[in-house]
Amino acid sequence: MILDTFFMSLGAIRMNKLRSSLTLVGVVLGVASIIAVMTAISIIQSAMEKEMTVLGTQTFQVQKWPNGFSSNEQRRAAMKWPPVTVEEAQLIRDNVRSVDFVGTEFWDGGKVVSYQNTTTEPQTSLCGGSPEYPENNTHYIEIGRNISRMDMLAARKVVVIGHALANELFPFSDPIGKMITVDKRKYEVIGVFIKKESAFGGGPYDTMALIPGTTYTGTYGSVNGRGFPRSANVTIHSKTPELLQDAIEETRQVLRRARNLKHNDEDNFFYFTSLSQIDNFNKTTAGVKIGAFVLGTVSLIVAGIGIMNIMLVSVTERTKEIGIRKSLGARRRNILMQFLFEAVVLCNVGGIIGIIIGFGLGNVMAVVANLDANIPFEWAFLGMLFCSVIGVTFGMIPAIKASKLNPIEALSYE
Repeated sequence: MILDTFFMSLGAIRMNKLRSSLTLVGVVLGVASIIAVMTAISIIQSAMEKEMTVLGTQTFQVQKWPNGFSSNEQRRAAMKWPPVTVEEAQLIRDNVRSVDFVGTEFWDGGKVVSYQNTTTEPQTSLCGGSPEYPENNTHYIEIGRNISRMDMLAARKVVVIGHALANELFPFSDPIGKMITVDKRKYEVIGVFIKKESAFGGGPYDTMALIPGTTYTGTYGSVNGRGFPRSANVTIHSKTPELLQDAIEETRQVLRRARNLKHNDEDNFFYFTSLSQIDNFNKTTAGVKIGAFVLGTVSLIVAGIGIMNIMLVSVTERTKEIGIRKSLGARRRNILMQFLFEAVVLCNVGGIIGIIIGFGLGNVMAVVANLDANIPFEWAFLGMLFCSVIGVTFGMIPAIKASKLNPIEALSYE
């Protein structure tokens, strides 16, 4: 009997195509807006998670400046803090027993690299690092060798280049031992990194250049282009994943003692892991998700009110039909279920169309930004569930009104 009622509801929807289509518009817009925003955020989130796993599960980083997902207050506070120094990195090496690699990095972007007649665009990231860079950044050497302690002590003009950079400069020859120009200075290529593309395209890992940290500071000085003392990014690798939190706390205590911080003073440095970066990104996008959900919910409620009004009109138009059905033995429950099914089906058809449109709109960004497409099925499920709730909620009043009609009065209705 329920199946018969369901098919009767579908027949009524098909017989009133224009009215049904107009009813669907609000539902489609509401669902599409939610799904499009959630799809776009899911795409960005997947890309960011891929990007942030560079530190691995055993490494964390200490630095003066906050990462990209930070507040203006944090950045203003960091301006007053002292730089993180190579000497402090050495203190960590000497005093933190739960770690095995402590590296230092100085970064700058927009460098031009050239070899003979080939010159790159100004997009190479230059890192003045230490021998721990490959292990701490899960970015290993493919051919040649890594920078060494002797390279650091002698401040040698040697460089390890990214995979894509090597292919661009040396498409048909071995780069090892060749002299290239990085930011108008000559360096000998001693190694090439494995292919490690960024989630956002070919860089920065595949187009980077790593030189000894001492060479970097000797070349560029102790003050950066913004007038601040150069601050090192210190990457710290715990001996095991289980020791990561212990390593973080021990490192904090070493730095706090070195900086003469009292027990009630806040840290004047930042530290983060891959997981903490992902958490920060999720917190940053939480407001956008809530906003999209609220706007979509408002659209669906407005659409639900429209469905209710249109179905109340439909009850009036179909009064005689209801009277005939009741005179032939249809019960109140059958009439109520038919109209309720109509509202739920309308909402869910609109929901399906909205989900398809939302997935399409959200993934347009993936195509434009060259990111991996993503379909958040959990939001599709929630969208359909919400559409069903809207259909039941706003279809109930017309359904009750139809089920309560007196058959004799309904048959005589003109």
